[in-house]
Amino acid sequence: MFGTIFNCCMILIGSTIGSLMNKGLKERYQTILLQAMGFAAVALGINAVTQYLPKSEEPVLFIVSLAIGAVIGEKIDIEVRFNRFVGRFSDGPLAKGLSTAILLFCIGTLSILGPINSALQGDHTYLITNGILDGVTSLVLASTFGFGIALSAVVLFLWQGFFYVMALFLNDFMTESLLTEISIIGGILIFATGLSILGIKNLKSLNMLPALLIPPVYLTLKHFFL
Repeated sequence: MFGTIFNCCMILIGSTIGSLMNKGLKERYQTILLQAMGFAAVALGINAVTQYLPKSEEPVLFIVSLAIGAVIGEKIDIEVRFNRFVGRFSDGPLAKGLSTAILLFCIGTLSILGPINSALQGDHTYLITNGILDGVTSLVLASTFGFGIALSAVVLFLWQGFFYVMALFLNDFMTESLLTEISIIGGILIFATGLSILGIKNLKSLNMLPALLIPPVYLTLKHFFL
C-alpha cells in the first residue's frame, strides 16, 4: 500500500504547511481562499457528473441511490454526529472544512482506481498523482481551517484500504459499471459541498453519503439474481 501511504503523507505535509500559513493570513485572505475552494469543489463535481453520467448503464440508479441514501443518512443524522465529534477538537468552522476535505480526497476517480490498480498491478502512478493533488488541496484548506484538516488522512487511508482489499479478494466485483455509478454520486456530493462552502445553499451533503453504498448492493444483487 505504498501509494496510499504516500497519499496520506502528502495530506499531512500539506496540512502542516497550510496551518502555519493560517496563523499569518488575514481574514480577507482566508475568505477568498474559502471561496476558491468552493468554486473548485463545484467544478470538480460538475466534471465528474458530466464525465461519467454518459457512461452509465443504469441511468436511474444514481437518482434512486441518492434518495435512499439521503433517507438513511438523515435517519442516522450523520451531519450532526460528525459536527459534534469534530466540535470536541475545535470550536471553529473545522467541521465544514474537514467534511469538504474528506469528500474531495475520497470521492474521486484517482482515489478509487488508484488502490485497485495498486493491488492488482503494483502500479502506484494514480495514487502518487492523487497524493500530489491532495497535498496542494490540503495546504489551501488548512490555511483556512487549520491543521485539523490532517484528520482526513485517516479517513482516506481507510477508504483506499477498503478498495485495496476489495481488489485483492473480490477482483470480479470491481467492475467498471460500479466505479462509474460511484463516481456519478460522488460528483454530485462534491458539487453540493461546493454550494455549501460558497454559502449559496446549506446542504446536508454528509447525510447523503450512504448513497455510495447503494450501487454496490444493487449491482451485486443484479449479478446473482437477475
